[in-house]
Amino acid sequence: MASIRELRSRIRSVQSTKKITKAQELIATSQITKAQARVAAAKPYSAEMTAVLAELAGSAGSLDHPLLVEREAPKRAAVLVVTSDRGMCGGYNSNALRSARELIALLQEEGKEPVLFVTGQKGIGYFTFRGQSLAGSWSGFSQKPTFSDAAEAADLLVDLFMAGSGETVELPEGGSLEGVDEIHMVYTRFVTMLTQTPEVRRVAPLVVAEAEESDPSTPDRNYSFEPGADALLDSLLPKYVATRIHAALLDSSASESAARRTAMKAATDNAEELSKSLSREANQLRQAQITQELSEIVGGTAALT
Repeated sequence: MASIRELRSRIRSVQSTKKITKAQELIATSQITKAQARVAAAKPYSAEMTAVLAELAGSAGSLDHPLLVEREAPKRAAVLVVTSDRGMCGGYNSNALRSARELIALLQEEGKEPVLFVTGQKGIGYFTFRGQSLAGSWSGFSQKPTFSDAAEAADLLVDLFMAGSGETVELPEGGSLEGVDEIHMVYTRFVTMLTQTPEVRRVAPLVVAEAEESDPSTPDRNYSFEPGADALLDSLLPKYVATRIHAALLDSSASESAARRTAMKAATDNAEELSKSLSREANQLRQAQITQELSEIVGGTAALT
């Protein structure tokens, strides 16, 4: 049985841990609101980009842009996995990584070679520890991703896709990579404060999403394109890929904060319960010692009389 001194030391340790988890919970709570605001701020741009591309696709006639055309017998598939830079967020990373492993296994069953790209230190560490090579990695922005962060990854992935398997792409920092025939992305979609769902999406060849049903009172856009629709598709489709990756990073950021808040709240509640349990145990042990001391005093007094 532990001594009173050991129990009091454990109680102090648990209370110190509780202060840390409570602070992390409060920080995560404030970050959720900011992350949701960033998601909401990015939606108008994404919606307008989708509307313009849908109109372009209708004006371009036959769509034969490389980003829109299925490849015959695809051999290599890029997989972008979005994880966090920090831990203490419950099953956020493990769920995303499980979905990534399932996607990799499916691609291998289909006879395709997966090519891994990862954002976030947790994902980088996970694959590196298991000896899996990464074709590209980015970190340091999982909590506050910007469009430039998404564009950096999107530019590389689009260049590899446009080259296709069998062709090599020279990297700005040196070296080269063989092209790919598909681009897939694994991220975490924010549903509610308590629910975050891993999502697997194919980014390329892409299908331009239909714009949301508009208000009947909203006038038609009646676009007039200059230069032609084909030239604009060449310019806008890579930006559309970057927009989808940016939206996934923002969604994952909100999911990370929500998962961290849930995990830290559970840890704080557990620390509080453990502290109470240890305090009761220490009080019972102290009470037993006092009772024993009183018994010894009474026994000694009786022996003297």
